[in-house]
Amino acid sequence: MSDPCILTVRPEPGEYAWTFGGAPPVARVAPGTVLDLYTEDCFAGRVRSEKDLVSEVCEFPFLNPQTGPFHVEGAEPGDTVAVHFVSIEPARDWAASTTVPLFGALTSTHTTATLQPPLPETVWIWQLDRERRTALFSARDSDIRIELPMDPMHGTVGVAPANLEVRSALVPDAHGGNMDTPEMRAGVTCFLGVNVEGALLSLGDGHARQGEGETCGVAVECAMNTVVIVELLKGVATPWPRIESDTHIISTGSARPLEDAFRISQLDLVQWLVRDYGFSELDAYQFATQAVESPLANVCDTNYTCVAKIRKEWLPARETHRGLHARLRDTAATLRR
Repeated sequence: MSDPCILTVRPEPGEYAWTFGGAPPVARVAPGTVLDLYTEDCFAGRVRSEKDLVSEVCEFPFLNPQTGPFHVEGAEPGDTVAVHFVSIEPARDWAASTTVPLFGALTSTHTTATLQPPLPETVWIWQLDRERRTALFSARDSDIRIELPMDPMHGTVGVAPANLEVRSALVPDAHGGNMDTPEMRAGVTCFLGVNVEGALLSLGDGHARQGEGETCGVAVECAMNTVVIVELLKGVATPWPRIESDTHIISTGSARPLEDAFRISQLDLVQWLVRDYGFSELDAYQFATQAVESPLANVCDTNYTCVAKIRKEWLPARETHRGLHARLRDTAATLRR
């Protein structure tokens, strides 16, 4: 078997995409290509100290820069692009998190309007120990310092939306985008339905770690060196982004209100069980009700994202997505040797 083609992309500051759809591809890649990528943090690297307030150093709407898009050769509407995350590694020894006025789950927002004043802007700089795999929280108002384990992930991965739409890289929806789920870590395969010729795949928004829900709206944001393998499933439709790990199958749903995001993820999981695991619809509904885990991804973005996941060990021994996750995992193992 021949070695896979490896494409290395290190964007210059003016070479990022800020939307899904509406941006020309930076490269055309064949299925099976390995992408060795640098992604900048959601602040475009401009928040570097506790004095760097987002409102002063960042220019809205230029937040959440994406590396890409990549035109996947042969991808057409009705197909599915698979993105296997081989590795996700912080590119710096520090990361930033902030509060942003009128943004987050525990404050007034533009759509939840109240008389109370916005929360103040505050920046926390987290020190990353990449050898020990830890992220150090240092309180602003006391001498509390707590080490948490790093759990690197990508908050944003997606393709161009359908119907000629152009969506901000801050928005999650059926095309993927800013889902902010901690499930998007190394070792998983993300499946995205293709809406336009070439799919136009992009990713960014690296997090050294993030709690479920991303409550304040900002994770431990950092630049990443990320390696992915891109593959194509012809004739396989994926209505909402799906993730497969070695242990779980995972559906996502993004919408407002939160109940609708929950419903989308649960329904997609039920339909996945019907399509690939031999369940009838009602049997899948009953089984999922008793077996599903339902962690929140984000409750702060333009759309909220919920996750529905089931352990593979509890499912019938059937192949999903033509067994692609296992094959990509084996290819990834050869890259790490």
